[in-house]
Amino acid sequence: MEDLVIRDADVVDGSGADAYRADVVIDAGRIVSIVKEAAAAGCQRPRAMREIDAEGLVLSPGFIDMHAHSDLALLRDPDHSAKAAQGVTLEVLGQDGLSYAPVDDRTLQEVRRAITGWNGYGEDIDFDWRSVGEYLDRLDQGIAVNAAYLIPQGTVRALVVGWEDREATPEELDRMRRLVAEGLEQGAVGLSSGLTYTPGMYAGDAELTELCRVVASYGGYYCPHHRSYGAGALEAYAEMVELTREAGCPLHLAHATMNFGVNKGRAPELLALLDRALEAGADITLDTYPYTPGCTTLAALLPSWASEGGPEEILARLTDPATAERIRYDLEVTGSDGCHGVPVEWETIEVSGVTDPGLAQFVGRTVREAAEPRGETPWATARRLLVQDRLGTTILQHVGHEENVRAIMRHRAHTGGSDGILRGSKPHPRAYGTFPRYLGHYVRELGVLTLEECVAHLTSRPAARLRLPDRGLVREGYRADLVLFDPETVAPGAGFAEPRRLPAGIPYVLVDGRFVIEDGRRTDVLAGRSVRRTPL
Repeated sequence: MEDLVIRDADVVDGSGADAYRADVVIDAGRIVSIVKEAAAAGCQRPRAMREIDAEGLVLSPGFIDMHAHSDLALLRDPDHSAKAAQGVTLEVLGQDGLSYAPVDDRTLQEVRRAITGWNGYGEDIDFDWRSVGEYLDRLDQGIAVNAAYLIPQGTVRALVVGWEDREATPEELDRMRRLVAEGLEQGAVGLSSGLTYTPGMYAGDAELTELCRVVASYGGYYCPHHRSYGAGALEAYAEMVELTREAGCPLHLAHATMNFGVNKGRAPELLALLDRALEAGADITLDTYPYTPGCTTLAALLPSWASEGGPEEILARLTDPATAERIRYDLEVTGSDGCHGVPVEWETIEVSGVTDPGLAQFVGRTVREAAEPRGETPWATARRLLVQDRLGTTILQHVGHEENVRAIMRHRAHTGGSDGILRGSKPHPRAYGTFPRYLGHYVRELGVLTLEECVAHLTSRPAARLRLPDRGLVREGYRADLVLFDPETVAPGAGFAEPRRLPAGIPYVLVDGRFVIEDGRRTDVLAGRSVRRTPL
């Protein structure tokens, strides 16, 4: 007898086709049969050791978070309800060009310091890996949900070139190519970049093109956080389209937003650019989160010249009055490249988390609000945070536009990604609410997408980008990574006031046929494993 039958579910299978009523039978981690209502009429219905009555619930493939920052959270927190409770069954890690493999001892410590704001410093983690393959092996010891990995180009550059703003030598470029090839051979699905973050931003297009040629030869894809989401955003998107066209490499645009006042209402221009490339034969996808504010670290806003050399050099510049004044001028007057070429508006920068408990009073306030009672300028407060928190401060950046969010999510190349930073006492609610917000707010309440369209965006489209032959659809023979949700009540619990509340309306989530969420509660199941690149 099979393990489980999910009876009388409204199956939204991820293909975009209309829903249908069916019994779905699962055994040994896979879907073994789907018996549609019409086919079952007059026949004996399937039986199993366990049955779930899914009357009134939608059964869909598990959601794939195409942009996750759970690189350490999956190891630190076996519960991981932030994602499991949303129906996420697979996350893509190694984002924005900075993560923890491949590294050596020096680079590991530098990267840990550089992205403390994203993942914490990791005092509670045994960093017993150095290569991509060793990191994936560590994930295979058991995690809450599945995880794929992108080789972080900034980490590769730090390992080979360092944190200096200069071109790589031919010998260094050869070594970077070898490291990318090794990571792909060990199971990575592609390459990421953070081209407004050091040291990845110091790579020119020629260097990135050469690395993308390697990625393409292994059937991977390139996922850039490109050089601007503000002033020059369209030019930055066009740069990535042309770069990957030259390299013959598939392109996936990370958190493909059009932010800041200069881009209000300009999403149609981005989509027209992508449509022209797609019609010319380009292989392009993108992801977005269904919110207007962004989230990053306060240090990410600094100009690239001030970030050269790594975290200790940044702190030294911030403590030198003359250099700090140059930084302020770039931020407030010129428009720092770290702030996407737009002069910073401190009233839009909300502190979402700090690593120093002595700075907790700043959380939940904008930099301008925090400065006023102290009689300080906003820059003086920001500088205080950067130095005292040793660059670990995270922020929300309230610079998005709802009309752009809606337009981009309708596009044929769109997938969902949370870009969720799980650290900090007041993180962005997208970390806990992205997928139920798509289903509840943008499908049920606003009708921006139909339910079938939205599920396809969150399941089969990302599975196709990842070249996963047995995930992303409810099909016989496919892996039983599945979610059951109530389309009438599914909604995020998380909001900006209470960003860690779990969602409503998602009673069951299965990973590899095992319940990680059951009756709306997290079980102790750790069925997730690394999902490695499918060889060509």
